[in-house]
Amino acid sequence: MIEVRDLRKSYGSFEALRGITFSVAAGEVVGFLGPNGAGKTTAMKILTGYLRPTSGTARVGGCDVLEDPLGARRRVGYLPESAPLYSDMQVREYLRFIADARRIPRGERKARMGEVAERCGIREVLAIPIGELSRGYRQRVGLAQALLHRPDILILDEPTSGLDPNQIVGIRELLREIGREKTVILSTHILREVEVTCGRVLIVSSGKIVADSAPRDLLKGDALVVAASGAPAEGIRAALRAAQGVLEVDPLEGGGRFRLRTDGSQEVGAEVFKAARDAGLTLSEIRPENPTLEQVFQELTSVN
Repeated sequence: MIEVRDLRKSYGSFEALRGITFSVAAGEVVGFLGPNGAGKTTAMKILTGYLRPTSGTARVGGCDVLEDPLGARRRVGYLPESAPLYSDMQVREYLRFIADARRIPRGERKARMGEVAERCGIREVLAIPIGELSRGYRQRVGLAQALLHRPDILILDEPTSGLDPNQIVGIRELLREIGREKTVILSTHILREVEVTCGRVLIVSSGKIVADSAPRDLLKGDALVVAASGAPAEGIRAALRAAQGVLEVDPLEGGGRFRLRTDGSQEVGAEVFKAARDAGLTLSEIRPENPTLEQVFQELTSVN
């Protein structure tokens, strides 16, 4: 549904995007992550037709965003970080305005508005001016406008910004439901949201893609936590360090526990057990230590 090839965007001498390439298949829910200024919003604005790239290509739903921008926009529902709302309009009036802009047939508008009002939980505020709504409700209205024309693709920039915990859970459920029938790109700083919502993660840093993987694969660790006794700490460290596949051994607080950085091989646990046995040590714990998404994110984006 989305094909991006060597996409670049420069502002004078500053390169916001430095040749990113990725694709998103129909039905995928993809988390698009990166620190502030990494290029996420620039990429999303290019995909939605708000910016022209300096070079490279982007196709959305089979439409080239440069050669057929209107065709691409028809396939996309876009919720920017600051939802495009008019505070003096009632919610119902605003959705009618969006229906006009999207050229939704008049005979379908009432049903479409009712559908998005129900899905986004805004039915009870349809007669209220947008300027009188809470931030959370305004975000829901922004999501409703993105869904109104039944797009094949949704591009959402911080869709749960300003929502309370109960509302966040509701939006997550909605995104999972939408992901079964649409293609979704979700940009957020709430990394837990990506873990529970997205089947794939793209991480961008300094205008380049630095990771493209399923969350479970990103979180596979190359470390073991071991608790051992039977020798002084330095002797234990030396014995564990001698195991094939172990790169570093660092003590943990509490005494007798160590973190082993390994080469990730499947046999390293057995090698550690054998090395401990040969050294006359007793192992009371040996388990993998998987990093959090926050740790992976920091590691990938702090060095680029």
